[in-house]
Amino acid sequence: MTADWDASGVEIKSERLRLKLFTVDDADAVFAAITPAITRFMQWEPPRSSTAFADVWRSWLAPILDGSDLHFVVRSLVNDRCLGLVGLHAAKTTCPEIGIWIREDAHGNGIGREAVAAVAGWASEELDPDCFEYPVAEENMASRRIAEGLGGSIVETRFNPKYTSVIYRIPNLRR
Repeated sequence: MTADWDASGVEIKSERLRLKLFTVDDADAVFAAITPAITRFMQWEPPRSSTAFADVWRSWLAPILDGSDLHFVVRSLVNDRCLGLVGLHAAKTTCPEIGIWIREDAHGNGIGREAVAAVAGWASEELDPDCFEYPVAEENMASRRIAEGLGGSIVETRFNPKYTSVIYRIPNLRR
């Protein structure tokens, strides 16, 4: 990432989605999409209030601006509805981590796969990492299929208080 990094200019489009970096204007729509069911396979719990969520999203702003930790808001091209987030964490490293959550009522439509592929494709072009790390709860078969569909293979297992996760390594999509 160069010194002229401009977070406001980043927009990724796919067949059905538009992904832009999180801004303050996205906070209410993102918060409204977070439910206990989507955090079942996340290390974090849903924020109890929009005020509690504000503490979270405020911590994202500086890393987005310097390009080190990117949170992309996933929106429908058809109606601009917020569908979730894709994170590209440790974006300036040789193997950034990708994380995703998609709102419950959009599950089962390939939105997660399309969003992760779009971010990985963009990052492969713009940042040229060696690979991507994609941690996923061992029991989250839908998310595991995303990694496997992008050529990912399991390289590690990790344990946390909520679940056991497997770590996929996904190759740079450009190479």
